[in-house]
Amino acid sequence: MIKIYTDGATIGNPGPTGLGALIVEEQHQIQLKQAYPTQVTNHEAEFLAAIFGFQYLIDHHKNPDSILFYTDSRLLSDAIGKNYTKHYENLLVELNQLIDSFNLVVTQWIPDKSNHGAHELALQALHQISDK
Repeated sequence: MIKIYTDGATIGNPGPTGLGALIVEEQHQIQLKQAYPTQVTNHEAEFLAAIFGFQYLIDHHKNPDSILFYTDSRLLSDAIGKNYTKHYENLLVELNQLIDSFNLVVTQWIPDKSNHGAHELALQALHQISDK
């Protein structure tokens, strides 16, 4: 079973964004970050971070059976659970296409303090943009 934690961080709302994903598999961690300089909202950043993390899993893991997905975004976890979002339909469709590549994905909302690793990675990516 693989655990994935994702987070997006923006400067402003909308603004440039950092994406962070922390993947935990058998006590081994993979830390991922990506700068996303396009202007997006905080909510879009959360979707983009999840897409970033799941795309990595598809590209680098051979058919993992079960995924535990953790996010501190209630909007994102609710959108996945209900398969509906009022404003971010295209991002939800893209994310669902990735999620559908796995046999089982369990999405769990967690408080910000429990998502510290992914948040720090997102901030590091954001600093790459602001340092330029």
